[in-house]
Amino acid sequence: MALTTRLTPTGPEATSPEDFFAASLGIILFPGEDVTNFHGDAEHGLLYTSPHLPLPLPLALADVEGASEADRSLFSHYLWNSALLLAELIEAGTLGLPAAAAPGGIIGIAPTPLPLTGGLFDVAGLKMIELGAGTALPSIMAGLLGAKRVVVTDYPAPAVLQTLRENVGLAVHPRFAPPGRFAVEEVLVDGHAWGELDSPLARENKHAFDRVLAADCLWMPWQHENLRRSIAWFLGESEEARAWLIGGFHTGREKLRAFFDKETLAEVGLEVEQLWERDCDGQDREWVWDRGIEDVSERKRWLAVGVLRRIPKSTGEGEGAVTRGEA
Repeated sequence: MALTTRLTPTGPEATSPEDFFAASLGIILFPGEDVTNFHGDAEHGLLYTSPHLPLPLPLALADVEGASEADRSLFSHYLWNSALLLAELIEAGTLGLPAAAAPGGIIGIAPTPLPLTGGLFDVAGLKMIELGAGTALPSIMAGLLGAKRVVVTDYPAPAVLQTLRENVGLAVHPRFAPPGRFAVEEVLVDGHAWGELDSPLARENKHAFDRVLAADCLWMPWQHENLRRSIAWFLGESEEARAWLIGGFHTGREKLRAFFDKETLAEVGLEVEQLWERDCDGQDREWVWDRGIEDVSERKRWLAVGVLRRIPKSTGEGEGAVTRGEA
């Protein structure tokens, strides 16, 4: 089933030239294909409907009119397919739903593929933080399905944080959760600029989380170093701690893949445990460092799914990380 089938737009019908332009952005920016990989705007929110939740989740989008160019250029005011996929994986992993297995050629330490159910994306009883949350859909899903502590962050732009607080405050509530699943003890929304680790949030939460989440945060290579630093800072030190990252190829594989470079991850003590690719229709394939020339209308259908862990102290060097040029 396509990722976008769970979404229904809300708000007024498009009437102005600006409305029609916003609705056409996907075609203008990524022509030649009808797959939409970002959704909503300030006037048109979204309803996210899952067959496993009792009610649809209302999601507002930040109004960045009047915001700085820097704030608008982060594109936090859209819901991206990466967040849709991460929310679905959390739902499948926590509820033990049927799902396809990761492909046999995934990069990782496991001798056989791990299924995407019954553990890999299970958040029950865990403490988690989301970086670059946008609409906070993965965090909301985690909060509804049994996560113990949920911290939701994005760049400290007032409009983005206000929308995050509205979405989380409304949706992380027992009425939206499956019976017997709601167990969250703390939900916090705060600003965090990647790599800035001297804020009260960072100082009070070093190595505090079982899971670090990031969806569609890999398209800015100039921020990769800062994002790695933040992940390593917040990620717990237990052997079970993991970071889950999903990024789209819509801006090009070269920009995204650099994040997973073995040497630069190792500088902050991290390695890739698993990495593969999934398209918007749920088809999986092996991770490849270079697929040659990729048509933009095809590559935007695909997402990279990565699981990071701390480099085991017993080995001193990661076995599962991706070396540049590895296929």
